[in-house]
Amino acid sequence: MILHTAVLLLASAVGLASAEVVRQGSTCTVTPSGTSDDTPQILSAFRQCSVDSSIVFREGTYNIRQVMETTNLRNVSVDIFGRWVWSADNLQYWIANTLPVNYAGLYTAWKFGGTDVSLRGHGRALFDGNGQVWIDENRNGSNRRGRPINFTIWNSIGILVDGVTWRQSQFWHTFVAYSQNVTMTNLDMNTTSNSQWTAVNTDGVDTWNSRDVHIANWRVVSGDDCLSVKGNSTNIDFKNVTCYESGCAVIGSMGSNAQQPDYVENVHYEDIRCFHSSNAAWIKSYPGRGHVRNVTFKNIEFEDVNQPVYITPCTYSGQNCDSSRVAIQDVSWINVRGTSRYNIAAGMYCSASAPCRNLRFENIDIRPKNGGTAKVLCSNIQNQATMGWQCTGTCPANWPQQLNGNR
Repeated sequence: MILHTAVLLLASAVGLASAEVVRQGSTCTVTPSGTSDDTPQILSAFRQCSVDSSIVFREGTYNIRQVMETTNLRNVSVDIFGRWVWSADNLQYWIANTLPVNYAGLYTAWKFGGTDVSLRGHGRALFDGNGQVWIDENRNGSNRRGRPINFTIWNSIGILVDGVTWRQSQFWHTFVAYSQNVTMTNLDMNTTSNSQWTAVNTDGVDTWNSRDVHIANWRVVSGDDCLSVKGNSTNIDFKNVTCYESGCAVIGSMGSNAQQPDYVENVHYEDIRCFHSSNAAWIKSYPGRGHVRNVTFKNIEFEDVNQPVYITPCTYSGQNCDSSRVAIQDVSWINVRGTSRYNIAAGMYCSASAPCRNLRFENIDIRPKNGGTAKVLCSNIQNQATMGWQCTGTCPANWPQQLNGNR
């Protein structure tokens, strides 16, 4: 009886074991519990080794049941070798406690950042958001309050993120906000639904109020925008990214707040591949204020894309399109080729209040996958006659982002 009780107590102790943090000099090493909530020890490691330090998360499964805010780091290297799993059995906790990001009423599960900070996954780190429960809870809605972005780079200068895999993110995979000089390389993301509900708003990355962001060598499978540049983003470049089932390369949305202008400048997409996507290289805004300037889509290849090139000043609603003051100018599409799902290669409607200026198309080859000639629909483009791509018809103001057949 005594032996049996001792065994039970030992088993209980093992079941309740927490992650271990060991600090040696300027290095904190974390070993996961494998069973209990590892969040307190993760946060402890970031507190103990927040300046001129290294943090190593050893192999194993880390259970994350609480929000994390690991910001204000300085000269810190983070190496992750394990699998981090965000809990799915306490949705009400997440809905009530996720951290606001000051954009569109959205929230995040993890704010990460500081100055001169690296996070390396070495191809072994895996972030599992248990996204299916959020997809089912959302039921094809848009922005379910409290549904968290998995990973947010926040108020940072000099960030490197490399070699991390994401699976089943709760909402957007990553968000870059109030940051500059951010590099994100060799990332793999996949969020798909296995139920009747779709993986809405599972973007690969969104930038906002940030500059000098460099993204390269990604693979993204998602149910929404793959690579999205939002308002007040400058000097953003993407290189060698493959997107599946998504919106691929997009500027926007912008202009959602009529009182606050949005500006996007100096964005470069190059060597981007899109498969079975809604769009390929496109721009979307609300009827607000601001501008999109000096954007290049270069070497864009795609297969079975619903509507490859698309411009709208009244996204989603299709209303008040001509009241938009978001000026789109100096945008180039170079070496864009692939197959469209239907017979529309482009639907480009620019606001009558702010016509598009200096659009340029060079070496465009878009063909409907089922044969025939692709249509190019245009409205309110000032240099339409000299832009390098012949328009075949007029684009209506409320032209949809996604089509359901030939037009």
